[in-house]
Amino acid sequence: MRAIWKGAISFGLVNIPIALYPAIRSEELKFRLLRASDHSPVSYKRVAETDGKEVPWDQIVKGYEYEKGKFVVLKEEDFQRVDIEATQTVDIASFVKLAEVNPIFFHKPYYMEPQKGGDKAYVLLREALRATGRIAIAKVVIKTRQYLAAVKPQERGLMLELMHFASELLDVDEFKLPAAAEAGKKELQMARALIDSMSEEWKPEEYVDEYRAALEKVIEEKVEHGDTAGPKAARKPKPTNVIDLVSVLQKSLDQSGAGSKKKKAAPRTAHKTRRKAA
Repeated sequence: MRAIWKGAISFGLVNIPIALYPAIRSEELKFRLLRASDHSPVSYKRVAETDGKEVPWDQIVKGYEYEKGKFVVLKEEDFQRVDIEATQTVDIASFVKLAEVNPIFFHKPYYMEPQKGGDKAYVLLREALRATGRIAIAKVVIKTRQYLAAVKPQERGLMLELMHFASELLDVDEFKLPAAAEAGKKELQMARALIDSMSEEWKPEEYVDEYRAALEKVIEEKVEHGDTAGPKAARKPKPTNVIDLVSVLQKSLDQSGAGSKKKKAAPRTAHKTRRKAA
């Protein structure tokens, strides 16, 4: 697997060379849209809403809709004005207790692999985080975008987990929550007893995506039974009236030519017969 990013963890005077690798993979099955009549794949076109005409790439610009139906156009130089320099470093700003961070902030994990010369410092940071129960809060630029991120100890390694900024999260007050009321003592005891009876050791491999597995089985059965689809060959156009007329005329000409020869040959035969009779 290729690293998506290479750089270093930086805090204080410590610099640890690392490479980032995706820690998750997409499990969604991808489908193509097909035309029902002949199973031809359907492609998407860039079409203008006002007239329905297709727009080539060289005529497309980026616009921000600041009011309904009103846009401000941003050019390439506008983006360059706010472009953040890619420093190739995971700049650690602080260390916080993991228990104090709401899990809703965490977004996407990456494995951090130590590069040449960084093993000792890598292990030191991992063990220090584990011993203190803390994570490192950092900022990192991947490609052209800046992310908030956390560096966490993970088994024998370190993980970089991209995080949401606080401004990206919706306020819980926007949702209807239960009225403030305490649970009854007896009900709470029963609920805790039920939880205890259903508690067990965490075994993530026992939980599978049943919908995906069932859908894959359906696809495999269709392939095995030959129930597959591909673009159907285009039907040959039926002969038009013009083509039929040409064919009929050609036959008529052939027949008329043969008939005239027979008519010319007939008198000569009769002439010979009369001479023989004489």
